[in-house]
Amino acid sequence: MASPAEPRYRNAVGSYSGAYAIYRALAVATRALARDHRPDLTDTAPAALIGAYPQWADPAKIVSLDPWGHLVGEVFAEHIREVVDARPTIAITRARIATPELRPLLADGTLRPDGTVLLDNGEIRVTKAAIDPVWHLPGMARRFGVAETDLRRTLFEETGGMFPELVTRPDIEVLLPPIGGTTVYLFGEIERIADPSTVIACRVHDECNGSDVFGSDICTCRPYLVHGIEVCVETAQQGGVGIIVYNRKEGRALGEVTKFLVYNARKRQLGGDRADTYFRRTECVAGVQDMRFQELMPDVFHWLGIRRIHRWVSMSNLKHDALKAQGIDVVEQVAIPDRLVPLDAAVEIEAKKAAGYFTPVGVSDPLELSRIKGRALDE
Repeated sequence: MASPAEPRYRNAVGSYSGAYAIYRALAVATRALARDHRPDLTDTAPAALIGAYPQWADPAKIVSLDPWGHLVGEVFAEHIREVVDARPTIAITRARIATPELRPLLADGTLRPDGTVLLDNGEIRVTKAAIDPVWHLPGMARRFGVAETDLRRTLFEETGGMFPELVTRPDIEVLLPPIGGTTVYLFGEIERIADPSTVIACRVHDECNGSDVFGSDICTCRPYLVHGIEVCVETAQQGGVGIIVYNRKEGRALGEVTKFLVYNARKRQLGGDRADTYFRRTECVAGVQDMRFQELMPDVFHWLGIRRIHRWVSMSNLKHDALKAQGIDVVEQVAIPDRLVPLDAAVEIEAKKAAGYFTPVGVSDPLELSRIKGRALDE
């Protein structure tokens, strides 16, 4: 309960759609939106049913989302009709997606339309879910191994005092943080998703606007995302379920400004953009190599009722370790094929392999790493 309209019913710190709360404030300030507007949830029910699963009731399994968030409009319909302004934090719909890079695979017969998952025109049928973050602070503290009081105070201080209730209301245990959420794309018969005999293929992909949207060739992000979609389609066509989990964590959760500063630093340093200094330049600008903290990533799989992933389309050791820590088995890791690595992205992929990423072919030695270079800034 995070609506500002009825303070006496609030039991959560923050705001619905937290990442967009400031835009809503602007809409209210300019009188484009009525301050007391409440959404009409007629016909907004999920287009497909997910859950409930035993993991939903385990306080150690899900700490960063509300597993009932897609059912608020139905479960609390009577309360909503009366006085309670409860809103969904998850929405589920159906769609078709078109991925241009898959067209050559259709043309050469690598992928074949089946009329159910992959259509003759190249479109793919999917079920997709949008998930806003909902943090259970005691559970978050346990997951990260820190004191809850320290977590609350640090969240309060590092957001410039945005949420005083973090330190003044220890009785309120839920925070709706002002960060981006997650989108899940499901391929195949999702009714089979929690069946242990169902083969599950998955890629967890962290946002990269430059590559995912605009096709920048300095990293492997879009090629790996497309390869994940290909594997998901193949798996769904074989009777399994494919899953793409897309997290808004731009630039390893450092942000796009920081990412572009690092690009400049990498390409201007003595010796040029080199694999052996890839992470060092990030640390110089941001202070850390990565702030994505994959410990929260497995929550979406607990929400889906998944205990095993058969084809894990990821080379990240951090993501793999996070799944293992939460009791989710990974049967096979699928590396990005060399043919899909853009020329300027060799620096990134080789540096990641050397840092511990999964690779089926071994890693380069330090001398070889120093020789792997990207383009100059003006090329």
